[in-house]
Amino acid sequence: MVAQAFVSHPHGYDAFMVSFVHTADWQLGMTRHFLSEEAQARFSEARIDAIRAIGQLALDEGCGFVVVGGDVFETNHVERQVIVRALDAIGATPEVTFYLLPGNHDPLDASTVFRSDTFTRHVPDNVVVLDGGEPVDAGDGVRIVAAPWSSKKPLIDLVNRAISGAPDDDGATIVVGHGAVDVLSPDAADPAVIRLADLEAEIGEGRVQYVALGDRHSTTDVGTTGRVWYSGAPEPTAFIEDDPGKALVVTIGGADITVVPHPIARWTFRSLDFDLEGSDDIDHLDEALSGIDKKATTIVRVVLVGQLSLADKAHLDTVLEHHRDLFGSLNTWERHTDLVVLPDDEDFTSLGLSGFASDALTDLVKAASVDGEQAATAMDALGLLYRLTGSSS
Repeated sequence: MVAQAFVSHPHGYDAFMVSFVHTADWQLGMTRHFLSEEAQARFSEARIDAIRAIGQLALDEGCGFVVVGGDVFETNHVERQVIVRALDAIGATPEVTFYLLPGNHDPLDASTVFRSDTFTRHVPDNVVVLDGGEPVDAGDGVRIVAAPWSSKKPLIDLVNRAISGAPDDDGATIVVGHGAVDVLSPDAADPAVIRLADLEAEIGEGRVQYVALGDRHSTTDVGTTGRVWYSGAPEPTAFIEDDPGKALVVTIGGADITVVPHPIARWTFRSLDFDLEGSDDIDHLDEALSGIDKKATTIVRVVLVGQLSLADKAHLDTVLEHHRDLFGSLNTWERHTDLVVLPDDEDFTSLGLSGFASDALTDLVKAASVDGEQAATAMDALGLLYRLTGSSS
């Protein structure tokens, strides 16, 4: 996907050329409740590796710097190791300057990670924290105007305020901001949303050449100029993200701009829906899961709808248990799953139960036929009884 825009600038940028990488929403230190301890360690490692990949992308594409549009860290209170490893990864490409913007997850408040002892002691020379002071000289006539968050709940459009304070001269301006744009926000009345019309007016006047945004985790071209973009998160964080896992290489030359997304992510999120009415449907689910590549770095949620016998439910449990050992995470989406298990006589005729076990079976079947939490517990117990007894019969 390549986006190009041709804008006539009154300040005469015909000879101007710059290439850089736009990324955002690293959220280093993020944890996911559905990951095991082992998978979480790999998930965290991939986010650090993404930094190195972004630095190498900058070198490969001839970019002198990287702008990070906010939420570098998941919180201002991340563990020391996360900070040290992140800075070490940035330092792996000393030829590339990384400009880091504080966002809503890591605002520049009294507890900011960017002024912590750990950060200041280990920060490499190729890091510049965009604290919102004077425009930053990025070399070759390029300046960066930044709109950092100083709290989690700003009461003003920080991006357009930053632009209004930028000098109006022949320098080329790249704006780095974070937050929701009004045309994409569910709450357009929020005073902190970024007003797209104001951004496009500045671009039309030639005062701004590119707006690098963070907060939206899906790569998104905003508006009509081709110069306002969300890079998306370099590693995905949730199922709802449409197009995450990329970094943007931006090249501006004269009135032309080219924005090229490059894949970065190792992890993926997948949602699968299945109607289950018997053993054949369960086999199809098994085949679908088996056909997914890179299982160890894939997070899957399945929505299961239908009606199964107890034997089929035992079959399903065996299939899911097997694949849970292979995937980064595999879980059912309980809120949307509607799977009914109705035991029939054939489920138990081959089990040969007698005495206490037969009495327990009768009690469980009766309990499972009544609505409520007790029924769900009884059904789980029936499934376990079937699997244990059936496996030994």
